[in-house]
Amino acid sequence: MLETIKDRINNGDSITIDDALQISRLSGTANLLELFYIANEAREKYRGRSVDLCAIINAKSGSCPEDCSYCAQSSKNKAPIDVYPLIKKEAVIERAKEAKDNGVKRFCIVTSGKKTGKKDLREIASMIKDIRKIGLLPCATLGLMNKDELSFLKESGLERYHHNLETSERFFPEICGTHTYYEKLKTIEAAMLSGLSVCSGGIFGIGETWEDRIDMCLALKEIEVDSIPINFLMPIKGTSLENMEILHPFEALKIISIYRLMLPKKEIRICGGRNQALREFNSMVFMAGADSLLAGNYLTTTGRTYDDDLWLIKAHGLTIL
Repeated sequence: MLETIKDRINNGDSITIDDALQISRLSGTANLLELFYIANEAREKYRGRSVDLCAIINAKSGSCPEDCSYCAQSSKNKAPIDVYPLIKKEAVIERAKEAKDNGVKRFCIVTSGKKTGKKDLREIASMIKDIRKIGLLPCATLGLMNKDELSFLKESGLERYHHNLETSERFFPEICGTHTYYEKLKTIEAAMLSGLSVCSGGIFGIGETWEDRIDMCLALKEIEVDSIPINFLMPIKGTSLENMEILHPFEALKIISIYRLMLPKKEIRICGGRNQALREFNSMVFMAGADSLLAGNYLTTTGRTYDDDLWLIKAHGLTIL
């Protein structure tokens, strides 16, 4: 089976749903290492030997009226996190400069809530202009937005909009009841119609099946997003998923490989939960097919240091894009 997949990738094709399901059932060190070898070859064939780095800032935290079960910022959850309104532009630019000094190419402004209001949107547009001035590509994660709002941000210098599907359409109602999968698709459509690049992926280890994981990958392929962020659940005390088990490192690496082989030409970006899920196998993200990383801290939890990721990239003989 793996030889057939290797031939398909070398011939410029992607794997099928049936291939992905067979891969999901793979076990044994030898089989998994062969899978990672094929995914690594696909990464080098289609994405080269460069790594795209992004960083984020939690510009508005907590008090979110949505009920996403995995999220510490939901007001429905009881996680002990900092809660604050939109921060000052100076703090955002200071963090953006730090990211740029550490080789980061993209910088994303993230706010909690279902969507961003007009007053905050104007302030964020000003932040975007200044982020662009210091030589970074500005990204934003601002919730459910329409075409007019996203066009306004595009005119202000926004390069990419990030809006995760989170999981499959089938499983989505199990993790969120205050907005719909369809609303997410409409936001992504609006971003594309506004001429923005789109970053969309999901979170794994929230109770979904392998079929859900593959269905979301197929949806992202059909939408033709540019970058696919892969997050692994970090069970946070006070959320309804606080007792979920963290994924086994090889399961997490299999997810990365399947996404690389189903979406061979796209950015596969490893984001939240990387340390917790991969643990000692964190250095294998590139071997499993990833070509992009979220560097620095996450929204409400600590990530890897810039120095750690820069060392990892160098150790693999890769360069920063």
